[in-house]
Amino acid sequence: MPNKNFHTDILINRGIIRRAEQGKRLSMDGVTTLFKVTSEDSNDQIGVYEITLPPGKVGANLHYHRFMDETFIVTAGTLTVQLGKGEEKIAKGGVVYVPRFTPHGFRNDSDKIVRLILIFNPAQKREGFFEGLFEIMKEKPVDANKFLKLYQKYDSHPVDSNSILLINV
Repeated sequence: MPNKNFHTDILINRGIIRRAEQGKRLSMDGVTTLFKVTSEDSNDQIGVYEITLPPGKVGANLHYHRFMDETFIVTAGTLTVQLGKGEEKIAKGGVVYVPRFTPHGFRNDSDKIVRLILIFNPAQKREGFFEGLFEIMKEKPVDANKFLKLYQKYDSHPVDSNSILLINV
């Protein structure tokens, strides 16, 4: 029932705690995505995911989003981030904010594991993207049309659709 007293707040504890290894985990070939705060948790306001990339793995080739911003927080190793035509090495503790319409990609060029927190705002039900990605990448060969359809469904738009399948999850 709605609060009819406009001068008094109704406080409700809807907080969520997920400890270090808690959350839904997707894994393949050493790449891991751990759902920390989902679209369902946040009423689609924010999505928080822990990503682990082994050496030599691509997280995503150059793409952009129309309806969401993305933030990377590196928690272990050194992540290579491409923003437009430039590239930067981002070490542990570094943060990269990528507003919508900014071309970006990321990968692990190092010989050590990279771990990062990836935040989408709004969430845009990003869990579906990760689940679909892990399913599509199990197929050999990867179906380029399915891959592109998944990208477009979840507000990811490749800058060069010919290179989108160079991902090696």
